[in-house]
Amino acid sequence: AERAEDFARAESLQCGKPLKLTREFDVPGTVDNTAFFAGAARHLQGQSAGEYSGDHTSYVRREPIGVVGSIAPWNYPLQMAAWKILPAIAAGNTIVLKPAELTPLTSLLFAQAATDAGIPDGVVNIVTGTGREAGEHLVGHPDVAMTSFTGSTAVGRRVAEIATATVKRLHLELGGKAPFLVFDDADLDAAANGAVAGALINTGQDCTAATRAYVQRPVYEEFVRRTAALMETVRLGDPFAPGTDLGPLISHVQRDRVAGFVDRARAYARVVTGGEAPQGELKNGAYYRPTLIVDAAQDSEIVQSEIFGPVLVVLPFDSDDEGIRLANDTPYGLAASAWSRDVYRANRATREIKAGCVWVNDHIPIISEMPHGGYKSSGFGKDMSSYSFEEYTQIKHVMFDNTAVARKDWHRTVFGDR
Repeated sequence: AERAEDFARAESLQCGKPLKLTREFDVPGTVDNTAFFAGAARHLQGQSAGEYSGDHTSYVRREPIGVVGSIAPWNYPLQMAAWKILPAIAAGNTIVLKPAELTPLTSLLFAQAATDAGIPDGVVNIVTGTGREAGEHLVGHPDVAMTSFTGSTAVGRRVAEIATATVKRLHLELGGKAPFLVFDDADLDAAANGAVAGALINTGQDCTAATRAYVQRPVYEEFVRRTAALMETVRLGDPFAPGTDLGPLISHVQRDRVAGFVDRARAYARVVTGGEAPQGELKNGAYYRPTLIVDAAQDSEIVQSEIFGPVLVVLPFDSDDEGIRLANDTPYGLAASAWSRDVYRANRATREIKAGCVWVNDHIPIISEMPHGGYKSSGFGKDMSSYSFEEYTQIKHVMFDNTAVARKDWHRTVFGDR
């Protein structure tokens, strides 16, 4: 908290995020994560199992795992580093974190702040380098007892393959393709604003970003109109300029990847707004205009694949059954949202959508006290909340025999009289 401006500016500088976003979201979120885990560590206790077996006393002991090797992504480098470092050390482990090669600055600042705060040397360690060299070595090292990885599903499969060789514990938070389900009784102004914010947060480089909006047919056309109009008001620019809403993508490579998805989609869908890099003073940056696409088929690439850019696809549906079926119809299951004024309708969606988080009449907010993690190809395990301690601790059952007679009787039962 004392170095908040340093972190905010470094995060904005390395990621291209608007400074107002890093000041109001990334850094305060990380401060809150730190406060949560500092307190939660004091409640990390074992459980007494009582007298479950005759003359024995039994209890459960929770222990650290050892050395945790973690790999953080480039889209939220500060917060993802915190999500991995804080529960690991609060549970009594040490950690070696490899930040993404594009965004090491705030992880190094975080380690420096930890050292300044009195964390002993060797507890929090940052190793920079490429995924193929430093990352694979870290995951495969026999002295690393656990691997925690956040990134794409494709790389997650490779991480799992390497980790399996040493049978280490594995925590994976992988890709997403979040559905945004709008029923015909929803507040359309709120839904359109939520779709734009949810799709464009962090320039769309967010695993939980709203990427597939399914809108019930009676309100479909009006939703498209309002969403397109709002997207056209979004201001791209210098991340350090106060009026900037959207910064560049992380790199020209990522910008070209996003553009490739959109350009291929023109063969089978319609681009309502955006669909190009801006010209003028921004043309040399990795910028891409907020993009709205309609008329795509459910099985098309633009609907099924993670794009990781400022692109929202809108599709119609008729019945509630169809909307929920379409929402579940991708390999991913990290996050979703449902928009309705009907509590029963919304509650059904929260039950039947297969995702680790389902918002109702909102999309994106997360808090330290609640878990974050996915279903299906979005990985397994939880970040944040007390549930994350399940990832970073192991459970030991301890049982006492309370009588010498019992031990002798057990000996006779097993071996007979000698």
